[in-house]
Amino acid sequence: MYRFFVGQDQIEEKVIHITGEDRNHIRNVLRMKPGEEILISSGENKEYHCAVEAFTDTEVLAEIRYVQETDFELSSRIYLFQGLPKGDKMEFILQKAVELGVYEVIPVAAKRCVVKLDAKKEAAKCRRWEAISESAAKQSKRMVIPKVTNVMTFSEAVRYASQLDIKLIPYELAKGMSETKELLEGITPGQSIGIFIGPEGGFEESEVEQAKAAGVMPVTLGRRILRTETAGMTILSILMYLLEN
Repeated sequence: MYRFFVGQDQIEEKVIHITGEDRNHIRNVLRMKPGEEILISSGENKEYHCAVEAFTDTEVLAEIRYVQETDFELSSRIYLFQGLPKGDKMEFILQKAVELGVYEVIPVAAKRCVVKLDAKKEAAKCRRWEAISESAAKQSKRMVIPKVTNVMTFSEAVRYASQLDIKLIPYELAKGMSETKELLEGITPGQSIGIFIGPEGGFEESEVEQAKAAGVMPVTLGRRILRTETAGMTILSILMYLLEN
């Protein structure tokens, strides 16, 4: 069943108003007919089971048949601070991170990043990344669309992370697996979690020291060196497993 997202102001007692690109997608791409069922989320832990009721020139009217409380979201909000990778790797990382439950993705222009974005390119990339986040959220039955922020410098990202309860940075020189296991298993539901993932080549030592000075804790993901597109998925998978249980 197809899922769509709306704002609270689009929901009435018995009807939801779907506008914009989703209205066009329902009518002209999916070619749905009155009576066909859809799922709608407004960013809460509520799932609206609806049926297409009617089409107008500007919106789709969806009849609310029933509302179901859900627990599809993780008990903690996870923020992924991702060093900008080369090529289209960011699109893959973003898609998989959304599927694994990330709450927000912060692209980071670290010192070893090869990619350099000017203001025009950054704006276009951010629009593309937001669209990928929304698509992945719909596919994976997320109740929210994870936000993708503007690109930050490493220093800006560290300051942005200061609000979070737990901050982690996978680092090849971190202590052994037992320390990492104890740290991750000590995270309690409801705590906000920040994860710093470096670009190709990782973070520079000075960046790691800056992060540690700000309370970011180094962790190890094993003896092997992981690619940037693998490291984030690894720790997100571990956290999803721990938080789901």
